[in-house]
Amino acid sequence: MPAKASRPRRPARPRWRRRKDARPEEILRAALDVFVTRGFAAARLEEVARRAGVTKGTIYLYFTGKEALFKAVVRQSLVPNIERAEQAVAAHRGPSGEVLAAIVRGVWETVGESALSGIPKLIIAEAANFPELARFYYTEVASRGIALLTGIIERGIARGEFRRLDPRYAAMAVLGPVLFAVIWKHSLHPISGTAFDFRAFIEVHLENYVRGLSRHTAQDGSHA
Repeated sequence: MPAKASRPRRPARPRWRRRKDARPEEILRAALDVFVTRGFAAARLEEVARRAGVTKGTIYLYFTGKEALFKAVVRQSLVPNIERAEQAVAAHRGPSGEVLAAIVRGVWETVGESALSGIPKLIIAEAANFPELARFYYTEVASRGIALLTGIIERGIARGEFRRLDPRYAAMAVLGPVLFAVIWKHSLHPISGTAFDFRAFIEVHLENYVRGLSRHTAQDGSHA
């Protein structure tokens, strides 16, 4: 009796297949880690590819180069936070100081306490060598954030909640300590040998700042 012809074996299916539409997301997450860890100048696409589990050539299927990849990281991770803040401010009907403090707390919770906090530090450190990136960051992130805070302060002045002062400078002043906290977190805090409660620092800043803006603050510093 002739032996039965054996069927050709099907190639084994991979146990796990990367979804094509997941690759950009994974590349962007890996890129954020590399940019924050290495800085822009020292970041290498080879390392991004290795962390994302793809080849360097795959990165070029989605991004034209390192600068385009950095811009995509900013647009995906920081710009949506600004958009949500803008929507929250537009919908707020309560005191201006209340929404101002909420926005600053939100910035620290979503950016300051995550890997995203490394992006402002990167821009500050490398703006002179990469002015195009600095301009991009200013346009996409910084200017919108300042405009949002300026609008809150203008509204508070118009309502008689805040005393009269330059709204734009006041907006930039509220951001100063937040940037200090970011820089301290990524530079001196790891070697300082002392504990630093960043949320407590932000709360002290907001207490002093909002109290200083108020038109109803008595001479002794208490609210009238």
